[in-house]
Amino acid sequence: MKNNINITTINFSKLNISRWIVFFIDLIIVVQTFILAYLVRFNFSLHFDTHQFIKQLPLVIVAASISFLLSGSYKGIVRHTTFKDAENVFKTSVFISVLLSGLTLIARNFLLDSTFSIPLSIIVIHFLLNTILLISSRFIFKYLFNLVFNGLKEKKAILIFGTNKTSISTEQTVSESTLSDYKVIGFVSDKKEMIGKTINGKKIYALDEITKFFIEKQQVQELFIPTKAIATESLLKITEQFLKNGIIIKKIPPFEKWMHGDLELGRLKKVKIKDLLNRQVIQLDNPKHQAFFNEKVILITGGAGSIGSELVRQISNYPHHKIIILDKDESGIYAIEQELKNKKCSVVFEIADIRNQSRIAAIFEIHKPNIIFHAAAYKHVPLMELFPYEAVATNILGTKIIADLALEHQAERFIMISTDKAVRPTNVMGASKRFAEKYLLSLDKKNSQTAFITTRFGNVLASNGSVIPLFQKQLENGDDLTVTHRHIERYFMTIPEACQLVIEAALMGDNGKIFVFDMGKSIKIFDVAKKMIQLSGLRYPEDIDIKIIGLRPGEKLYEELFEDPKKLIATHHEKIMIAQNNSEISTEQMQEILQQIANEKDNNNPERIKSFLKTIVTDYTYNV
Repeated sequence: MKNNINITTINFSKLNISRWIVFFIDLIIVVQTFILAYLVRFNFSLHFDTHQFIKQLPLVIVAASISFLLSGSYKGIVRHTTFKDAENVFKTSVFISVLLSGLTLIARNFLLDSTFSIPLSIIVIHFLLNTILLISSRFIFKYLFNLVFNGLKEKKAILIFGTNKTSISTEQTVSESTLSDYKVIGFVSDKKEMIGKTINGKKIYALDEITKFFIEKQQVQELFIPTKAIATESLLKITEQFLKNGIIIKKIPPFEKWMHGDLELGRLKKVKIKDLLNRQVIQLDNPKHQAFFNEKVILITGGAGSIGSELVRQISNYPHHKIIILDKDESGIYAIEQELKNKKCSVVFEIADIRNQSRIAAIFEIHKPNIIFHAAAYKHVPLMELFPYEAVATNILGTKIIADLALEHQAERFIMISTDKAVRPTNVMGASKRFAEKYLLSLDKKNSQTAFITTRFGNVLASNGSVIPLFQKQLENGDDLTVTHRHIERYFMTIPEACQLVIEAALMGDNGKIFVFDMGKSIKIFDVAKKMIQLSGLRYPEDIDIKIIGLRPGEKLYEELFEDPKKLIATHHEKIMIAQNNSEISTEQMQEILQQIANEKDNNNPERIKSFLKTIVTDYTYNV
């Protein structure tokens, strides 16, 4: 029974009156206003020549018909009448008056017949009445239509944040749509000068007016918010206030994306954690990037991983000769292959382990890459504490193989993706990446052909093994979220943003430099967990709790992006800085340690592996 009711409602809501019916109704109104104009002119008496009046009616009908056809005012969907339609109807009234005035002049000057001569006062009154009644009739019909059909179903009460074009257009869409499940209670603004005013009859409230009492009284269930138009700091404040009161927050897409079509209210997406942690959009010099990649062979190691695959996506948009995607993960390679299948770009896939020197050498010999983005690495801190040799073999020896071959084949650029955990490392993963950084710096001292560049940044949202996917999985299963320490903090950046900055650093091309990215403010993981619970429409701790499980081996409370902030060097890009490197290590010493690691037989001896790392990474602290 319920389904039948819904179907009936939808059929009525899609009902559009034929434009010729609108034409006929408008014609009747124009005739009636002409009669009314005579009555007004003669003080609602019949003291006028009715014979002359009847002869003038056909002229009015012809003038109105021509005006309707010229303006197309009858073509609009009446239940969607806007002020633009009202403007069109006003033009129609002007056309009618102009035509009647013209016919009157012709009658007076050429026909010499006063029967067809309409008094100017009648034409003016007729124009005013036409304008008022033709416009008001449309808005009255629209109001009655919405009153009837919108009143047939229960609607969710919502608030809309902001008073910009996107917010106002959203309110109009919600209020006019008979298919909408929403009704707008009002707007919310953080601008003092807007508070208390109204837009389309809806009041504008201040943020501090939206109390729990207000929400319960008005039965507000959702907040629509144009996230792209709001600074991150403001967005955090707004969402905090609404989420704690159980309000679902949904994103309104930028107005430009739907200005020529309908805003699909049912497809609005909920605000996600990345929307709250993301920062300003990065502006890159696109022509500069096009010239950099033009006709180049680009090798991306770890090309099926989180960072590597996003580098592939972004670089594939630039003109290039060929992109080689290298990874040992066959499932990941298959996934990125399917994604790029219909994209017009030259791509070669290579399934290989960067630790296999002969295999990697063959790939270099065949493809001769000009630019190498080295994203392949073991990055999971607790696992690498259990298997330190694997971290060393991949992150150090694997990097050495790729870097040496880049040097041998005279590649233009070698860009390594490093980590904030390489700064004063307390774990094998961080120490192995710092070791790799130092090795690239040592190659710089004996090379002028290949630019060895390191990019260093913190956590990226939704990357493999990061905390965000873990929380999402726990929420899906209805489990409590697990955090290692209540005060643990991390830097966060979205994957696309990180990759854009990696590409920008690659263009800078300063040999032997470590580029550090501005990650903004570090964020408490505990706070991230709370927000994710709230964004899921659940309550903390009533529905989902957060368990503190203790720091894992090698884990720090706080991460750092550089050793000494006073020694950072600015670049032309505000989000990229250069970390000065003071550690001088001879190539001979580096090669000697690398040889010892390569010859190490006791791979299961964590203490020995860590001692090798400590030799080069002197600020590495660990417990065996």
